[in-house]
Amino acid sequence: MASEQPPVLIIGAGVVGLTLAQALKKERIPFRIFERDEHIDARGHGWGITIWALDSWDVCLPASLLARLPEAEVNPAEARRNRAKFMFLNLKTGQPLYQVQVKNQRRLNREKIRKLLLNGIDVEWNKSIMALDPDADDGVRVTFQDGTSVTGSTLRPLPIRFLGVTIKLTPEEIKPLSSLDPMLFQGTHPETGTFMWYSLLDTPETNGTKYYRCQLNVSWPVQSPEDEVPDSNSARLDRLRKLSEPFDERFRAAFNKIPDNTEAVEIKLRDWPCLSWPTFGGKVTLAGDAAHAMVMYRGEGANHGITDACELRDQLVEVWKSKGGGGDITQAKAIENYEAGMRPRSIWSVEMSRQACIDAHDFSRINGSSALSARNTRFRVTGGLQSDQVPPPEAG
Repeated sequence: MASEQPPVLIIGAGVVGLTLAQALKKERIPFRIFERDEHIDARGHGWGITIWALDSWDVCLPASLLARLPEAEVNPAEARRNRAKFMFLNLKTGQPLYQVQVKNQRRLNREKIRKLLLNGIDVEWNKSIMALDPDADDGVRVTFQDGTSVTGSTLRPLPIRFLGVTIKLTPEEIKPLSSLDPMLFQGTHPETGTFMWYSLLDTPETNGTKYYRCQLNVSWPVQSPEDEVPDSNSARLDRLRKLSEPFDERFRAAFNKIPDNTEAVEIKLRDWPCLSWPTFGGKVTLAGDAAHAMVMYRGEGANHGITDACELRDQLVEVWKSKGGGGDITQAKAIENYEAGMRPRSIWSVEMSRQACIDAHDFSRINGSSALSARNTRFRVTGGLQSDQVPPPEAG
């Protein structure tokens, strides 16, 4: 009987792992999920993420969680108006180069969505994987650093440096930024090639304070050793303020408001093309960043991971039917099917995201058809994307 089969083992309780866990729970397929951290708040959750792969969540998540997705919105008021768009600016003039209207997406606080997906899921914390034995008689055996084991059925660098900060702004202070877009925008300086990303994280409506919390991310091309990220936090903040000096006053003022005790976080930009790996007869596979890490300049990493979870769920459901006598697909064939769909989709997006990173730091490449702005995607999304280009102004 299906209930006697070894559980599916999920390594990692991020957004992707928890999505898969929710999907398997919904289908009553036994699983266990492990996470190396000691608890949900053991380290930083990251910032905001834009989710387009909503139809995958429709399949994977129970109705009770789908109804609660608005709880994780960075700006519920704007989400209710359904006015999301992708805007790209000339950072010297503050003028828009183009914008893309986006339907049926959600801009979510990563910490909140991860905690929401944790509902009803029993994560086994503080479990760092040490070894994997795919030749176990009853499936695949995973051994953890604490000496325990369990049996179940299942980077390239870029010449760009990246720093990000989270700051709090009063309603008056945030007004020059939110007047451009209440959720997020991006831009590049035409002379320096410096890229900036602004994103709202939460509002007084959601955080219960009088402040808006937002992230300011900056990346820049490395042309000499002096362009490397400084070691000390104070030097990193100085670098951010220095990089913002040529920006339009609205952006420059935001960087000058960064408190001296703010942590400036470096994110090392590396991607991971979807390579081949052994599945040991369908006992092991990869999903999300483990399969195809990509840089964030198209905002597709989490969406592909969620789509991976949904498509893997589809195959595991068929396997479970077969084990219960209701189907004829083997586990090896199911994993082969999953990877046959995942590989071409993710290979394309890893390369597009890499090109978008390069384009973002070369003003001459930025137009409505560049990898940075082309919103064509290769995963399941609801609704549609509409381009509303604004003719680029003079670079000066």
